[in-house]
Amino acid sequence: MVPLERETGDNLWVDNDLDDKRFPLAAEPAPVPHLILFRVASSSWHLFIFHHCVARENRSVEVVVATMGRHVLVIPYPAQGHVSPLMKLAHRISDHGIKVTFVTTESIHARLMAAMPDKDEELSQMQLVSIPDPWVNKKDLVHVTNSILTVMPVHLKDLIEKVNQTNVDEQITYVVADTAVGWALEIAKKMGIEGSALWPAGPVTLAMGLHIPKLIEAGIIDSYGNPIKSELIRLSKDIPAFSSTNLSWNSTDDPTIRQISFEYAFRLSQTAKISNWLLCNSFYELDSSSFDLIPNVLTLGPLLASNRPGSSAGNLWPNDPTCISWLDKQPAESVIYVAFGSTTFFKQKQFNELALGIELVGRPFLWVVPSVAEYPMSSHREYPSMERLLDGRPRKSVSSSFCCMFFFPLWMELNHGEPMHGSPFSLLPHTVDQLDNRFFICDIWKVGLGLDPDENGLVSRHQIKTKIENLLSDDGIKENALRLKEMARRSVCQGGSSANNFKTFIEALQN
Repeated sequence: MVPLERETGDNLWVDNDLDDKRFPLAAEPAPVPHLILFRVASSSWHLFIFHHCVARENRSVEVVVATMGRHVLVIPYPAQGHVSPLMKLAHRISDHGIKVTFVTTESIHARLMAAMPDKDEELSQMQLVSIPDPWVNKKDLVHVTNSILTVMPVHLKDLIEKVNQTNVDEQITYVVADTAVGWALEIAKKMGIEGSALWPAGPVTLAMGLHIPKLIEAGIIDSYGNPIKSELIRLSKDIPAFSSTNLSWNSTDDPTIRQISFEYAFRLSQTAKISNWLLCNSFYELDSSSFDLIPNVLTLGPLLASNRPGSSAGNLWPNDPTCISWLDKQPAESVIYVAFGSTTFFKQKQFNELALGIELVGRPFLWVVPSVAEYPMSSHREYPSMERLLDGRPRKSVSSSFCCMFFFPLWMELNHGEPMHGSPFSLLPHTVDQLDNRFFICDIWKVGLGLDPDENGLVSRHQIKTKIENLLSDDGIKENALRLKEMARRSVCQGGSSANNFKTFIEALQN
């Protein structure tokens, strides 16, 4: 094992060798989150929010003769941000004539089916299969996590055995699993089935997670993920240093989330060892230094939604035609789009500051929330510029309507691209990989503006207003976004890095 080397100035260099020690969990307080304003290009490609880009518009779905005897099972972690990229990948595999079975829990399956605009079209291309929900109480995060790790594997194993015993000619020959359910690859391996894992978040977070055993061995963090020493960590000379007190799994003050985040991050090393490839929903040129640290990585992104009419792209919320109708009536680049994920709820005071800050900008805005019932401030009387609170997100591409968005900078959200063409972004890092993404957005790619909460943890309306206005008027940020946009466009076009990698992946599945 190559030892860690120290650089002058208290930086720590971490090599790329991995080992398989297992460690328990613990928790420690985390730093206060920050806001980011993030701008992207104003044409049909923007940074890494690319799902309905030029390449997609010009891409036709090939008619491919079915690859006999090849059957891929795809299984995501049961949450919107994980289901969507896995569904996009499943469609892309299916487009090449390979049989695909997409496996989700019963509750996710029901929502997928309800949200599909054209079930006959969607289900003619792949099988959507459910296994029982493993949890009893979905509001208990610890219980949900434990049940996904212990109960769900039993149901998946039973499903694979049933499929393989039912039809000898259509046995499952490959498994693609979300890294958060990497145990699916362990099950497959024991049954003689090869597989790969898809990492839906940012590459530097994956690289850091793979180095957890080294960080523990070097005495930087303990076996619970807590920092022992306050020093800077460099994964390589080409990646800026990270503070040992600000690692992604410790980026929240919720001890339960810290514990669970570290558990998932630690499991990455084992998942990497049993995967043919670590698939990433990104492109190599975006962060080549991080990708160079990841063994057997295959960048396939940005994954594009299927071109088939009626494709749901893995959305768990049905399309809202009244929302689309309203957006179609708005002037180009006039609407602020607000969304903070499907599992986040603000305290009322912060909710008010966000809404009032956006209201002060003087543009109409659309706010997407997990459940309208959870948000009482939803009328034009409180916020005249707000169209309304909306369950889910608009599915139709309405890129010309949006001028700015608020987001948590989760990579899954940043890669969602359905409603977000041609708009700047305001991002609110909170936990997991979001602070890593904030660092790259603001300091490396320079396509965003950071905002910080005050001593009470509140982001004020006045700061929000000022930063949005600065974002919209900053030509330098726009130029940087256009440059990244073009890099992404080239990566998915013929001969590009992601296009070539996807061809390699499909050929491996076929052969």
